[in-house]
Amino acid sequence: MLFDYRYLGITAVDSAIGSTGMSFAPDTTREPTYFTGKIRRKLAFRECISALHHVVVSDMRFKPKDRAQYFEWLEEQQMVDLAEVAALREETQSQLEQARSELAELRSRHQDRHAEFFKAQKRYFDFLYKKNADYWFVLDPVITVHPDEVFFECFSQDESSYGRVGCSYEVFEDLGEFECGTTNVDYSSTLYDEFQKIRDYKATTLTVDPSGFEVQTSTDKAYREVKIDLPDSWVRGFLQVSSAMGLPSTRFDLHPMDVHNICLWLRRHKERQSPRSLRFHLEPGKPVRITLEPWNHVLTCARSVYQGAEAQEIRVWGRRRLFLLERLVSVARRFRVVLMGTGMPSFWIADCGDISFTLGLSGWTANDWSASGNFDLLAPRGDVDTATAQSVFDALKQDWRGTSADLATRLNLEPSTVNAALGQFTQAGRVMYDLNAEVFRVRELARDPLDLSKLRWANEREASAAALVNGGQVTDRVANDSGTGQVSLSGRVGKQTCSLVLDSDQRLVRGHCDCSYHFRNKLRRGPCEHLLALRMSHERSGRAIS
Repeated sequence: MLFDYRYLGITAVDSAIGSTGMSFAPDTTREPTYFTGKIRRKLAFRECISALHHVVVSDMRFKPKDRAQYFEWLEEQQMVDLAEVAALREETQSQLEQARSELAELRSRHQDRHAEFFKAQKRYFDFLYKKNADYWFVLDPVITVHPDEVFFECFSQDESSYGRVGCSYEVFEDLGEFECGTTNVDYSSTLYDEFQKIRDYKATTLTVDPSGFEVQTSTDKAYREVKIDLPDSWVRGFLQVSSAMGLPSTRFDLHPMDVHNICLWLRRHKERQSPRSLRFHLEPGKPVRITLEPWNHVLTCARSVYQGAEAQEIRVWGRRRLFLLERLVSVARRFRVVLMGTGMPSFWIADCGDISFTLGLSGWTANDWSASGNFDLLAPRGDVDTATAQSVFDALKQDWRGTSADLATRLNLEPSTVNAALGQFTQAGRVMYDLNAEVFRVRELARDPLDLSKLRWANEREASAAALVNGGQVTDRVANDSGTGQVSLSGRVGKQTCSLVLDSDQRLVRGHCDCSYHFRNKLRRGPCEHLLALRMSHERSGRAIS
């Protein structure tokens, strides 16, 4: 996917003894979005924005060990051994010395002749490294200005971690003019070093520069154009995060020292075998207990009591990504943990008062948000006409944020219709779910939104499910209402026997199918085509539930 950006100048940082000014250069091809304010919570802002940087550069994918130096040393050792053997033979000593002299001369000539090549090669690889790093910094951080807060979003290099920093306006003093919207900003790699200079005694001003929209001449040399062919996986990952945030979850709070203890144990111990998971033991009214495998070491979080209604045990993987939260332990009041289930995504929200930091982790590091997570298929589905969907979006944009219940009341629509419409716009990159405030927000991820008519099938399994329904493959379907809004469905899809449960918000929370896909993955990578067909057939029937 090709993205075009145009910036007026570059991001600038003016650091002096008594003040620091940070001015971000916005993308001038998008609707004017600007903001300026003097930061009041300086240290908390510094730690949160620095943690966001660590998310951007994070890459915990397996990297094969580079053994080039070892083989070079081994080759040298072979030559040394050969020299020692030759030295024992007095008759070959002179020949060996002569050979060494010739070899040294050859190596010297080789180095001289290839000196320019090696220099050029080094410059080339240095250029690639800096170029790729700058691309990640330019693309990932997205700034959104809303009437109640400013928030930054980013994605890790391995596409398994999502970061969001939300700053309410209580964080700022001397708040200037602002214009709501979303923009990409020029975010250079040196900006992180400048963030580290923020001090409590220095006045710090944050500005999304409005002057970037004042110059009308497109040929102005101050403009800097960037065209980047961005992988579709980056965009899809952002969309999957928003879908996962709206799924049913288990929530509890951890004291900051509990998070510190988890990281401290992992720092001091290196696992050599599986399993490598965190096992959460949740019992109502009792402290949260966490088992660190494979050592089976149990951490009892005495200051963190689980307030849920029923006992649960949930396991999550990819735990070393929690090191991204270490900087926040000193400034966070609490960490809210949101677990979607065993092997499912998890969200860790650091409550720093007027600033919040949300870390979204996929089921495990190799199971990135884009390639393996199809959480949009678990979200409410439904056919919503374009006019109704647009009315929902327009109502949301009036206040820039809102809940589905409020929108349904305001528009006199069914909650299921509103949820389906918001799901469409979430997959179009125009709406995101704020897990911290538990509201939907307008966030235009791209300058040109995706065409909603092309989003009828967000996944190939959903298209296959539609073909099964249209082909009359769904038979013996039975629906039962629990009386609390939860619906249980069962039936046959082709040769497979299926059953599923929809909650009161029409989200798929449990399911079972005899097919091989469901046997391998359960719901961790989204439902199979047979479960989707069963739900789709139920939604299309419109018949009363028994």
